[in-house]
Amino acid sequence: MTAETTPTTDNAPGPGGGYAAARLRLLTTEARPGPPRRAHLARLTDQWLAGLFDRAARPGRAALLAVGGYGRGELSPRSDLDLLLVHDGTASRADIAALADRLWYPVWDLGIALDHSVRTPTETHAAAAADLKVHLGLLDARHIAGDAALTADLRAGLLAQWRSQAPARLPELHELGRERARRHGELPFLLEPDLKEARGGLRDTTALRAVAASWLADAPRSGLEAARGTLLDVRDALHLTTGRATDRLALEDQDQVAAALGLLDADTLLRRVYEAARTVSYASDVTWREVGRVLRARSGRGRLRGLLGSRTARRTAPAEQRTPLAEGVVEQDGEVVLARTARADRDPVLPLRAAAAAAQAGLPLALPAAHALAAADAALPVPWPAEAREQFVTLLGAGPDTVPVWEAMEAAGLIARLLPDWERVRCRPQRNPVHRWTVDRHLVETAVRAAALTRRVGRPDLLLVAALLHDIGKGWPGDHSVAGATIARDMAARIGFGAADTDVLATLVRHHLLLIETATRRDLDDPATVEHVAEAVGDRSTLELLHALTEADALATGPAAWSGWRAALLADLVARVAARFEEGAAPARPAPAGTTVAGERLAVEAARTGAPVLALRPRADEGAADEDGGRAEEPEPVGVELIVALPERPGVLPAVAGVLALHRLTVRSAELSVVDPVGQGPVLLLDWRVAAEYGSLPQAERLRADLVRALDGGLDIAARLAEREAAYRGPRRRTPLTPPPRVTVAPLGSRVATVIEVRAQDAPGLLYRIGHALDAAGVAVRSAHVSTLGANAVDAFYVTAPGGEPLPAEEAAGLARDLERALAGRSAATAG
Repeated sequence: MTAETTPTTDNAPGPGGGYAAARLRLLTTEARPGPPRRAHLARLTDQWLAGLFDRAARPGRAALLAVGGYGRGELSPRSDLDLLLVHDGTASRADIAALADRLWYPVWDLGIALDHSVRTPTETHAAAAADLKVHLGLLDARHIAGDAALTADLRAGLLAQWRSQAPARLPELHELGRERARRHGELPFLLEPDLKEARGGLRDTTALRAVAASWLADAPRSGLEAARGTLLDVRDALHLTTGRATDRLALEDQDQVAAALGLLDADTLLRRVYEAARTVSYASDVTWREVGRVLRARSGRGRLRGLLGSRTARRTAPAEQRTPLAEGVVEQDGEVVLARTARADRDPVLPLRAAAAAAQAGLPLALPAAHALAAADAALPVPWPAEAREQFVTLLGAGPDTVPVWEAMEAAGLIARLLPDWERVRCRPQRNPVHRWTVDRHLVETAVRAAALTRRVGRPDLLLVAALLHDIGKGWPGDHSVAGATIARDMAARIGFGAADTDVLATLVRHHLLLIETATRRDLDDPATVEHVAEAVGDRSTLELLHALTEADALATGPAAWSGWRAALLADLVARVAARFEEGAAPARPAPAGTTVAGERLAVEAARTGAPVLALRPRADEGAADEDGGRAEEPEPVGVELIVALPERPGVLPAVAGVLALHRLTVRSAELSVVDPVGQGPVLLLDWRVAAEYGSLPQAERLRADLVRALDGGLDIAARLAEREAAYRGPRRRTPLTPPPRVTVAPLGSRVATVIEVRAQDAPGLLYRIGHALDAAGVAVRSAHVSTLGANAVDAFYVTAPGGEPLPAEEAAGLARDLERALAGRSAATAG
């Protein structure tokens, strides 16, 4: 280009000596970034560019438009100027190029980054159709100068084009977001986050605006605009402190950025960024789920119209399907919602019940349900009732499916209401390269990892809660293990654990680093090392829990925190301490307690009539400690007491368990014993604690009638359970991944029987399948101790050979292997 046609920088417009001087004053005299300054900078830039446009020769109809962030009026100090020069195509290429040069060169001369294009309306529509990112920027197109009618027509046409193509383009937009998350990570957990590209960043807010513009769905509005403003404010401060057009909040810049924003320190800055990013991330999850639902519904209606014709399809649209999941909780269209009869204002356990049901089903908790639960004024009593504690443990034990449900509850404010101490660790950064998560997310991730280890411990409920609380002290000054033990003790009591279990949880939190630090830093051949650990831990059960907690903590920290070498050292230390505890150890589990007065009365009646008798009655929650205040085996479970007595005969355990499953009764605990109340032959006495799956108990007489039919062979329990399971799962239901069952022979079980221990995921009909397998093996169940802790079953069966003697060691081991294979095969079939 010749010197005569090259435009010069025109800085004249604007008060006080031109655009550059006015821009500098604006960015240096106003101390804090914010929406007013961004808007002022956009207006100032508009005026300058409009002046350039007005003084240039304008061939034909032409207009200058701001697009992208500039189109939204959100100019950060070092933002690019995204500009589109649109013309009607009547002028020559040379004339249009000359106009463009009059606009672009002054921008370049000031050192401002420029993203520019020159197109006709037809070319603009074609570019939008060819490139999704171009279309996204054009959705925010805003008129600056020139022919306003041309701009208005173009904007209207682009929006119409977007809405007509949205069913095809939104999945592409969603995939772009997922790809960005894979490349840049999740903003709420990064020590050096990219404020724009990471998941939960500014790109996601732009995508949400595009979804809203499609009219197919809209993002949750609560807190979203404030979150977006926070990210923009931080980016403004980052641009000013670094003097660079960067979106990456580097460690070395965080103190300066925090000071520029008037914040206490870099941790406060990161916490604010994380909170904003979580709001954006959650809004994105909810929005894309709704987009998927709408697109599936449209696709289904299209197929139905094709089969039946449009008029018939409208008349025969499928009814709304709602599948019960728990009392007051149903599944609808792939989400967990509240039942129409649910009364959140009168049911304080409903939030935890809904969350547990959602996590166990692998389904999201619907946004309206979360809002309804948060709005209800029904606070849990302190300590929590037994059902609340059970549902909380069930939520924690769902593995990876716990995370999205926990996030939904946190977004609705339910976690802070349930656990006030959680606020101290929420969004708290960890300035340690080994840690990949914030403190609160690390705690949840540790519970996720612990869920995979529940088969290794006798008290999975204590393992899961300890995993959630082990770093709770990081929100307080001093040694976080010491502070955490005190906080964990208070939180355990709040959740409803008894004194003995609270002591165990406090011990686990206080010493959650003990095993790994000892194994990697001390001489394991020194008896004093083993003695020190044994004294701190106290007993073998706590050691078992601490071993699993240590592994879950390391796995949740990051790849650098766990290795085969560390695992081997840890296992060696645990084996040495366990051997120390085994010296003079008592049997691992006592036999069930003696017969109650109510049980004795029913046993006499069963012996007299030769037929089953039963009683169904409420029983008060007795807490987690025994009468002497000592350590109970597990907390008192939820439900009502069901006592069944009948003359001893084969198949009783699977028959009773199967009937209970058919009546949708969940077995929370059970004791089976053999008595001879009147000297006329043995009577089986089963003392169960059961809970109704959907809130209403069956009549005792119906239970008895079905039990008689099952024992006589008139009720095919296996077929009925299979039918129900197939109907419950449906074509879209996904079975969550759970640890495989584990069946072992207790090494120190009993002198009169072989003790078979079963640890498995609780499920309808589980006890029926166990009883059926034991019955098929030809062993007699002399007594049993069954407990369900959250979603985990921990059962012990005292079995003998037909002659009444314990099983030989080899036969007992074979029985355990066969039972484990049977349960594992069933789990795999269900998951498939």
